Amino acid sequence: MLIVGVYGGTGSGKTTIVKQIMSHYPASDIEIISQDSYYKDTSNLTYEERCSLNFDHPDSIDFELLYTHLMSLKQGHTVDQPIYCFKTHNRTSETKKIRSKKIVILEGILIMNYPKLRQLLDLKIFVDADSEMRMERRVQRDISERGRTPYEVMNRYLNTLKPMHDQFIEPMKIHADLVIENHQNKAINTNAVIQKINSLLE
Repeated sequence: MLIVGVYGGTGSGKTTIVKQIMSHYPASDIEIISQDSYYKDTSNLTYEERCSLNFDHPDSIDFELLYTHLMSLKQGHTVDQPIYCFKTHNRTSETKKIRSKKIVILEGILIMNYPKLRQLLDLKIFVDADSEMRMERRVQRDISERGRTPYEVMNRYLNTLKPMHDQFIEPMKIHADLVIENHQNKAINTNAVIQKINSLLE
């Protein structure tokens, strides 16, 4: 099983690139695992307390569970992936069956901040985008898809997202095997990524 890590700042275009990669392979050969599914369970907290948590710090992710699941997939097993709800800032009671496939793409902003997990990745792709572009994309997404207010999104970006990016995400760029520049809203050429994946599969 080939594990491809796609990481970079919020709004950098990771999801778009992952979709492009997936379009090159049969659904039976490729699976996507999102870091977002592995936010720690916070059922012990009130909604107000959960709203004040820093979800962009590595401590918010259950990396050990994510690592355990990836190891199980490498061994050919099926895992029950948590399902996370962004509106309630918590896991739901449901899970999703994830089966071992030829290619697994692990996508998320903080996946490189856990050394054990980093060592599992066969290919590490950093998606780079400038701060203003990432902020614009994040604002649009959180308002339209996650029910956030413009004030809430901007406040979180300036006071949490950007500082966490500078501290935990940008420094991880040094570990990348490939860097994709995505500073404009236009089509991204992923040919180099596909060629690299195919060569690793061979």
